[in-house]
Amino acid sequence: MADKAKIALHRRGRSLTQADREGTGRFKRPGPMTRWFLGDRLKWIILLILSPTIAILLFPNFLTKPDVHRIGDVAERDIKASRDFLLENKARTEKNRETAVKGVLSVYDFDSTSLQVVPRIREAFDIGKEYVANASYTASPDRASPRAEMKGAAKVSKDLAAARERFFEILEIPPDSQAFEQLVQAGFPAGVEDASIQLVTRVFKRGVVGNRQMLKAQMERGGIILHDINTKEEVKAARFDRFFDLQGAKDYIRNQKKALKETLKSPELVPISMIFAQSLIKPNLTYNQRETESRKDLAKRSIKPTYFRIKRGEMLVREGELIGPEHILKLAEETRSQNPVEMLGRVPAMAVIIGVLFLVIYMVGSISIKSFKNDRRDLLFSSLALLGMFLFVWAFKFVAEEVARGFPQFTQEVLLFSMPIALGAMLISVFQGVGVAVAFSLVLSVLASLITGDRVEYFVYFLINSLVAAYGVRNCSDRGILIKTGLLVGLVNIALSLSIVMVYSPRFTADAIIAPLAGFAGGILAGVMTTGILPLIEMSFGFTTNIKLLELANLDQPLLRDFMVQAPGTYHHSVITSNMVEATAKAVDANPLLAKVSAYYHDIGKMKKPLYFIENQRLGENRHEKLAPSMSSLILISHVKDGVELAKKHKLGKEIIDIIQQHHGKSVISYFFQKAKDRKRSKGGKSIEIKEEDFRYPGPKPQTKEAGLVMLADMVEAATRSLGDPTPARIQGLVQKIINNAFSDGQLDECELTLKDLHEIAKSFNKTLSGIFHHRVEYPEMVSRSGRRARNGNTDQIQRDNLGKKISDNTEETEDGLKRLGLS
Repeated sequence: MADKAKIALHRRGRSLTQADREGTGRFKRPGPMTRWFLGDRLKWIILLILSPTIAILLFPNFLTKPDVHRIGDVAERDIKASRDFLLENKARTEKNRETAVKGVLSVYDFDSTSLQVVPRIREAFDIGKEYVANASYTASPDRASPRAEMKGAAKVSKDLAAARERFFEILEIPPDSQAFEQLVQAGFPAGVEDASIQLVTRVFKRGVVGNRQMLKAQMERGGIILHDINTKEEVKAARFDRFFDLQGAKDYIRNQKKALKETLKSPELVPISMIFAQSLIKPNLTYNQRETESRKDLAKRSIKPTYFRIKRGEMLVREGELIGPEHILKLAEETRSQNPVEMLGRVPAMAVIIGVLFLVIYMVGSISIKSFKNDRRDLLFSSLALLGMFLFVWAFKFVAEEVARGFPQFTQEVLLFSMPIALGAMLISVFQGVGVAVAFSLVLSVLASLITGDRVEYFVYFLINSLVAAYGVRNCSDRGILIKTGLLVGLVNIALSLSIVMVYSPRFTADAIIAPLAGFAGGILAGVMTTGILPLIEMSFGFTTNIKLLELANLDQPLLRDFMVQAPGTYHHSVITSNMVEATAKAVDANPLLAKVSAYYHDIGKMKKPLYFIENQRLGENRHEKLAPSMSSLILISHVKDGVELAKKHKLGKEIIDIIQQHHGKSVISYFFQKAKDRKRSKGGKSIEIKEEDFRYPGPKPQTKEAGLVMLADMVEAATRSLGDPTPARIQGLVQKIINNAFSDGQLDECELTLKDLHEIAKSFNKTLSGIFHHRVEYPEMVSRSGRRARNGNTDQIQRDNLGKKISDNTEETEDGLKRLGLS
């Protein structure tokens, strides 16, 4: 039973898929996001192919092996930097590091504990004084035995040795018996003690160094750093003459002889003081080589490498130039950036960025752009157009480089202004509308600016002239508009290119003259190329442009001529319908040209069985009188399917084919449906069950404003013919009733017509039909052969009376005429 039902549906022109969708109601329609992500795999296939392809083309060296250059080679071509990069100036870096190292001062450790010799001197002198006192007490004047004297002499010698050892141990100097004996004989006088302390303190405060020559060499570099090993304090010393070596310190003490004579009361004490002070002198300033080298290393490491910037597009080596060491450094860095291994991460990253850009633009466009159509043909065309324009920009940049190399007076930057990038926006605007063209222009401008050097001025330039081009061809009805838009784009390009040159090149150069000319040429070239490519795309993708619609609107088209000959009544009906929709379309923001041409062809399916439609019947013959209502309904329904087949055969375009298929929606053929019910009732209800679905058109319901408009005009025009006296009031009531019935039956649910639009449609239909069916003045000569005049002066009414097909003026007759809408 299910197979038979599907066969029956197929006979009525309905697809099995559609029947399955409508049959049970058990199929759960997915939500909008689910449909978007899971509905059509084509967009994901395009995304996964287009994004990596463009990413690879943005890094073409990813698939090629980089050139190898050696010193002494001759450059085979000009090589420019493909990106901005920094190149280390090793000579300058090394020089800076050497300067930093030379600026580091030598570090000398200063032992401030040397000044602590003063308390040691006093302690040593105290021991000496104590020894002298004890020795004097031992040598008393009392007479003793020789043996006792010998014991006393031995004890004195032993004490002297112990005192001398202890004395020099405290002073931390080598023992000097002669000097000690002199001090003993002098009794360790306080004058010698004070003089020695004074001399030693002066010398140690100035500093005593072991190697004065090395110190001199280091001082000549700007001084030294004195590092106190006890307090950790550091001071810079810049005067060399403040320091002593060992001999210098002793000479300094020796030179103080005169001053000591004035200070000491006894001249004999002066030599003792000098000798004692000289013996205490030792170096307290030591060169710290480890710390100095550490500071030099730190200074060297603190100097960062010095780089010089290579700008993108900068000439690295010219053709025929001998490659030197500096060239090798630049070319090595350039080659490193083009290494496939390093690009391995860049290409997928760029593919992700581009893919996200496409995805976001697509999602936003499908929601906010009215002209956006989520079908495979438009999606495929947009993708191919974007890829084609990307390849065109890529190739144009290469050609601009070669031309600039051959003609130095032209720079690559200026030649890029002549790129006819507006071509893509013009094509998209013509075929898919200005809204889609704006989104296309944005994406293409981003990609083109990446190709031309990531320069924002080119992005602005490409985007503006693309938007101007898209706007210029938004209502393209003849091919001359394409050339005019090209001229407009060229004029805009003149202003843009000149402004960009003046902003980025303040000085007046030849570029200020060449750039506007190149920009104007780019606009003209875009218009000319669009004119040539437009027919090819129309034929390849089956688009229906306004230009093609104008061609199809020519009444001398072979299909329309055959239509007029084979089904003249239907042809006349179609012409009136086209007049109605053309006058109404603009008021509801529909395409008047598409609506008009679609109305011309909406009933071409009746050409196959013209005599089964009442407007083509002659002499009162009605072939449906001998047919069952179900068969009559099948014949009427078949004219939609036949019309679609004829439209496809003559390549009328998808838009017109859709309107042909939708111009009856899923409305009921009420006349034959009622006739079938009456026949069943007359037979006592014993026949098969009469289902309303069997007398409905297969649809689909109108999807666009133009399709809904054609459907309403078709119904209204046919119904108006059933009025016996079509006065303006009766026309207005009939129009309103038909539109209300279509609305309440849900035939307009899937198109974009609003209640306000329906009001405008009714008002326009009333105006048009009142003009067509206006009353005429009754002239005496307009009398029929039978002696009767037409009711409204129209001779068509006479023929109807003669055929016995009078239509009553009362409401019942009008209702009966409305039921016969399925015949038209």
